[in-house]
Amino acid sequence: MPEWLVLTLAMLAACAVVVLITFVRHRTAPEDEDPSETPDVIEYMTMWIGVVYAIVLGLAIAGVWEGRSAAQDHVQAEALALHEISERVRVYPADVRDRIRDDVNTYVGHVVTTEWKTMAEHGEVTERGTELLQRVREDVTDYEPRTDFEAQAYQPLVDQVTAADQARNARANSTGETMPGVVWFGLLTGGVVTIGMVFALQIRRTTRELVLAGLFSALIAFLLFLIWDFDAPYSRGVTASAEPFLDLFPHVKG
Repeated sequence: MPEWLVLTLAMLAACAVVVLITFVRHRTAPEDEDPSETPDVIEYMTMWIGVVYAIVLGLAIAGVWEGRSAAQDHVQAEALALHEISERVRVYPADVRDRIRDDVNTYVGHVVTTEWKTMAEHGEVTERGTELLQRVREDVTDYEPRTDFEAQAYQPLVDQVTAADQARNARANSTGETMPGVVWFGLLTGGVVTIGMVFALQIRRTTRELVLAGLFSALIAFLLFLIWDFDAPYSRGVTASAEPFLDLFPHVKG
């Protein structure tokens, strides 16, 4: 099911629940009930519950967005390190240079096709990707420089392999969901309580009040969906992109 459809259904469901509860409550309310006599303490509590919940939602959105940005930074760092390896080996003999570049291209091609799909569907990197990166490492570290010029390029190449490996590990660690279950419990429970306090104000069945209550519940549903959408940086909605690999290795097709 497309995510935009999930969002639409969630918002419509939130509005429908609020409207339905309002109608049921209105029909079951005592005839002498006066909605204008809501105690001031209830209005005060409703205001502060809304403020606290808004702060919690804001912090949650900022957290998942930061996680998504960090995931994109890992991809950028890995692509740059691999690109540096391909460029710096030009001082090596042709056969060594071509072998390293071919192995780097094979690894990048695997990442942007097979591994990226595995990350999106299963939340993990592939063993094949690990093997291909290890092959690049062995290509670089097993070569014995023959000239001073090659020796000067050797250590920076090793450093770039290490940087690529670290970025890959960071990417692997950020493939799953970042929000703990207890946080989701708090967010969902807080949403129910916040919307429930609307009924404590004894809203009447007027068009204006129903529209405002429906929009309020739809907004909370949208924000919760936004948190869920950003929670998995490589598999939902606005995901981290493989564009850094494709920009630096344009000959590799994703």
